[in-house]
Amino acid sequence: MTKTVEGNILTFTRIFDAPRELVFKVLSDPEHLSHWWGPNGWTLPVNKMDFREGGSWHYCMESSDGEMKSWGKALYKEIVEPERIVYEDYFSDEEGNLNENMPGVHVTLTLVEHEGKTKIVNHAQFSSEEALKTVIDMGMEQGFTEMWDKLETHLNKIQ
Repeated sequence: MTKTVEGNILTFTRIFDAPRELVFKVLSDPEHLSHWWGPNGWTLPVNKMDFREGGSWHYCMESSDGEMKSWGKALYKEIVEPERIVYEDYFSDEEGNLNENMPGVHVTLTLVEHEGKTKIVNHAQFSSEEALKTVIDMGMEQGFTEMWDKLETHLNKIQ
């Protein structure tokens, strides 16, 4: 995985040994997301998705000891199967109300066919450099790496 930071933009890129249509499916199907979303030691006990432009995804990540929960909500802006998913991602509460005190992010996921594999480019634009620094300081890079490792394991398992 490669990471670049330019101002308020964080980009992660990684190649997965799976066809683009399958990768798109595991990014857009809540049954698949339950297997890999979140860092190591976290589960996805709440996973309600309406995957369409104008739809949303409300989820909760929970630590393995049950002591910590992290609620989030994604609002889908553009979906071009199997090429791109554009959404706004926010911290939220259990009811899905957005947390205005935490940084939100505009995400463009691009899936590119690459020698029989799929390259995912995760382009995340934050409102400011400070907002980006906040999530980096929270461990976003490690969490993202672990999550994409879990995605790779899941893709290998289902092929």
